[in-house]
Amino acid sequence: MEIYKLVFSPIEVNTYILADSTGDCAIIDCGCFDKQEFKKLEDFIKEKNINPVLLLNTHCHLDHVFGNKFVLEKYGLRTHSGKLDELNRKNASQHAMLFGLTMDTPPEPEGFISDNQTVTFGVTELMALDVPGHTSGSIAFYCKKDGCVFTGDALFAGSIGRTDLDGGDYDTLIDSIKSRLFILPPSTVVYPGHGIETTIGREIKSNPFFHM
Repeated sequence: MEIYKLVFSPIEVNTYILADSTGDCAIIDCGCFDKQEFKKLEDFIKEKNINPVLLLNTHCHLDHVFGNKFVLEKYGLRTHSGKLDELNRKNASQHAMLFGLTMDTPPEPEGFISDNQTVTFGVTELMALDVPGHTSGSIAFYCKKDGCVFTGDALFAGSIGRTDLDGGDYDTLIDSIKSRLFILPPSTVVYPGHGIETTIGREIKSNPFFHM
C-alpha cells in the first residue's frame, strides 16, 4: 500500500490517500478547503492514476471534513465516520466561523463505523478502533498488514489531542490511547491528523503525557 499525505487548509490538517495494487484508493480526513486545494487534490489523484472508492473520517471537526462536499461532488463518495461525531459534523459550519472561515454543512455520511469493524478498498483492510476523548466519536484506522495506524487527533508525535472542545475528555483520551493504540506492535507507524509521523514504540517510551 502506498500512503500519501497532503496538508490542507489554514489549520494544516493531514489528508491521507491510501492506494493499493488495484489502483483503488481511500481518502482519510479530506481537509482541502478552497478551489485551489480542491484542484490540488484532483490533480494529485490524476497524476497517480488512482481511483477514489472510499472516504473515511477519524472524526468530524471542521478541519477534517472541509473537503467532504467536494469529494461527494467530484467522486460520488460520502464519508464513513463514527455516529457519536454527528453533532460535530452538523455544527462544522458554525465552528468554522470561530476561525474566521466559512463552509457549508458537510454532507450526511454514507454510514457509521463501529469499533473493530473492518472497512475495505481494493485488497486492503483497515480495522476501526474507537479512541474517544478528543471527540466522543473519534476513530483510528489500523492496517495490520502494512503496520500503520491513522490516529486523527487522538495521538500525535510527542503529544495528544486537545480535550477542551465539545465531547472531549482528558481521562477518556488517555485511556483510549493506552488500551487501543499502545497495545499495537511498537513498530506500528502512527500517521496523525496534524504534524509528523511517529511510531507506537516511540510514543510509549517518550510521550510526555504518559510520563508525568
